Amino acid sequence: MLIVSNPILRKLIKSSYELTDIQRISEVLREKGTFEFRRLSNGLFPAIIVETNTEYTGYGNVWVRDNVYIAYSHYALGIFDVASKNINTLMTYFRNHRHRFVDIIENRIDASEPMSRPHVRFDGNELKEIDQKWAHAQNDSLGYFLWLYCEMASRGVIIPQRPDAEILALFVLYFQAIRYWEDEDSGHWEEVRKISASSIGVVIAGLEALKQLIKISKSFQCEHKKTIITVEFLERLIQFGKSSLEQILPWECVQSDLTKRRQYDAALLFLIYPLRVVQDSVADQILQEVISNLQGDYGIRRYLGDSYWAPDYKAKLLPEKRTADFSDNMLSRNDLLAQAGTEAQWCIFDPVISAIYGLKFWTTKQQVYLDKQTEYLNRSLGQITAPKSLPAYMNVPEFKCPELYYIEKGQYAPNDNVPLLWTQANLRVALKMMEQSLELYCYGPECLAV
Repeated sequence: MLIVSNPILRKLIKSSYELTDIQRISEVLREKGTFEFRRLSNGLFPAIIVETNTEYTGYGNVWVRDNVYIAYSHYALGIFDVASKNINTLMTYFRNHRHRFVDIIENRIDASEPMSRPHVRFDGNELKEIDQKWAHAQNDSLGYFLWLYCEMASRGVIIPQRPDAEILALFVLYFQAIRYWEDEDSGHWEEVRKISASSIGVVIAGLEALKQLIKISKSFQCEHKKTIITVEFLERLIQFGKSSLEQILPWECVQSDLTKRRQYDAALLFLIYPLRVVQDSVADQILQEVISNLQGDYGIRRYLGDSYWAPDYKAKLLPEKRTADFSDNMLSRNDLLAQAGTEAQWCIFDPVISAIYGLKFWTTKQQVYLDKQTEYLNRSLGQITAPKSLPAYMNVPEFKCPELYYIEKGQYAPNDNVPLLWTQANLRVALKMMEQSLELYCYGPECLAV
């Protein structure tokens, strides 16, 4: 069942498309401001475009992970100036706070304390840390930055300077110091710390990208003090991670502690695309298990038992509590989820699944994969918010990409975090990949992979 929130898009969505159909949808979305990426002057992006009624969320701050995905979408579409300004400013932020890496590498502080780790949520305007307790133990965020920075540097989109090369070395030595392959971190969802396959996989992608950069750049020297990061050094670190993944995948976490152990988690999709760390049968198993166990009518659950934006979340929690750090004690929030199957359904995943099926179509030329790519693109388009015909309590702007749909007063509605720029970024890439699939399907040219 395809649910389409926006009646204008309902008229444009089809079960199969011509290239002109997708171009028309993209044109409408551009005209309606769906792909407005409002930037700070330094090129960074807040998590959402904050209005007065959403200031309480804290989503006006900058998250490293979200910015990497937004920068990647611009990079993938060839908008290099936006992508490079963003990623270079992130590098400046890490240079300014390099002591976070050094202190842990040199064993000056306790790495088990999240506030001592590199901060992955910060004041984007000032490039300053926020003096608020937060689950900063997020290896995936750091891995994402390393991955995209090195990917863009390998293609000449950005040119690393000598201070940047040292920061890249610090990332590597930091991952070694914390033993990322067995480190408990809060991961993509900033919650309970556990050994997560999704985090380990992102770090592997970052290390692989740096290895490729070193291989193709003969004059590039990545070092900190007297430690030179070589291809062989990186290969050893990568192998630690791969060995760990072999013990965990296709699960997210196999620890015996039931508060950490998790079989299904939609974050594992990112290891398939855009990172391409996991392929073949394991990738297929992850994809099918997410679809079978986490997919809902409105979006895709992050994991079973996810209590973030549980039913009637706004009525049960004061604004300042809704986006609080629950990483040390999930019990109080988990009590809000009275019934399995009522978890919030997120909008960041359907575009990724569409992209994954697009890659399969490009490789196999099989119609079934083009059909699946279309199905999940349509689900993504269906999530875009409607014009002002929503009930008064759903105070969301029209033609925007929400963070998620949750149950409010017995029916699914977008939460307050609209538009979520990460969702916009993923949808924009999914639309581009559909265009490429239709070009390949109709005209047969070689398709350049995004």
